[in-house]
Formats: sequence, C-alpha cells, structure tokens
Amino acid sequence: MPWPFRGRGLYAVTPAESDTARLLAKVVCVLAASPALLQYRNKLAPAALRREQVRCLLPLCRAAGVPLIVNDHLALALEFGADGVHLGRDDGDAASARRALDAQGPGRILGVSCYGEWARAVAGAAAGADYVAFGAMFASPTKPAAARAPLELLGRARRELKVTVAAIGGITLANAGEVVAAGADLVAVISDVFGADDPGARVRAYRQCVC
Repeated sequence: MPWPFRGRGLYAVTPAESDTARLLAKVVCVLAASPALLQYRNKLAPAALRREQVRCLLPLCRAAGVPLIVNDHLALALEFGADGVHLGRDDGDAASARRALDAQGPGRILGVSCYGEWARAVAGAAAGADYVAFGAMFASPTKPAAARAPLELLGRARRELKVTVAAIGGITLANAGEVVAAGADLVAVISDVFGADDPGARVRAYRQCVC
C-alpha cells in the first residue's frame, strides 16, 4: 500500500552499485534516517540486476515508510509495485506513465526530469507529474558534463506550476540551503549521501537543512 507523497525534504538517490549487498547496507542506513523519498537509479546495470535490486529494496522501503521511486524504467516500477517512477528525456511519455501508475492504485508518484527547460516542466505538470526536477544545479560528479539549470527555475515552478519542485546535481550540505531558498521542496542527492562515511548521519544533517 503506497504512502501519501511527502513533498519536502531529502530525496536520496542510489549510486550505480553492482554489489547488491553493499548497496542494501548503505540504503538501510539512509532509510533509518527517514529521507522523504528513495530513488533507485542504476543506469549501468543489466536488466536482471536491476530487477534483483528493486526486489530487495522494496521491502526495506516499505518497512521504513519511505516511498521507493524507480528511475527510468516504468515497466520495472509496475512489475514490483514500486511507489513511483522518475522519467528522463528518453524514458517515455509522462501522461501514459501517469495512467499506468494510477491503474495500480492511488498515491503513486510520477517525477520528470526537466534539466534547465521550462517547457518540459510545464508539460510534465500538465501530464500529471507530482514533481518536476531541475538540474544540474551545480557541477556534478555523477554527470560532469551536464548543463547547469538556472536557480530561478525553482522558484518559478513553485509559484506557477503548483507541483513539488526538486533540485538535483552537485548538491552538498554546503549549497543545499541555496536551492531551498531558491524554491526547491526536494533536494536530490547521490554522492554526498551515499559516498559519506556515515550515510545516515548525512541524511540527518540534510533534514536539518531542508525540512
């Protein structure tokens, strides 16, 4: 049974980890600190590994009361009954995804990547996205060549689109306050959480800054 979407806080995004046991150990620490959402993201994994990792992550998220969002792969989210999906530029039609998620029951979450493109945010909101994500906000170790998104888009989306606004890309504890002040509801972080010596403590530090 999905939980109501919490539209503010830390959005923890998993790294591309091929060792499932190591991934799960870090996720357990992260979930214990209660992020708003957890996104499973592994663009390098073969399909079988993605299925295994989602299958293992879902009961952990259920036990922690944290919604699990699957990056890129709507079919994978639907197969395991995950709490939602996040779609990038080449991951399919948002309106179709909205219908498919709703067919599984109420409360499923749809997020869309908007990069630095206002038109994508408008289209995503119109298609039924629960949140629109802008980035990279800063230089990112995950996508070092990614174009930067203007901070001004965060506040504009919050004012005009009436959906939750996420910021991603190069976010650290040192600059998270900047994107929150600019209008971000969700602060999506990969490296600065999962690369920390104590991922749970890092999540708690973000919660003080973001919530």
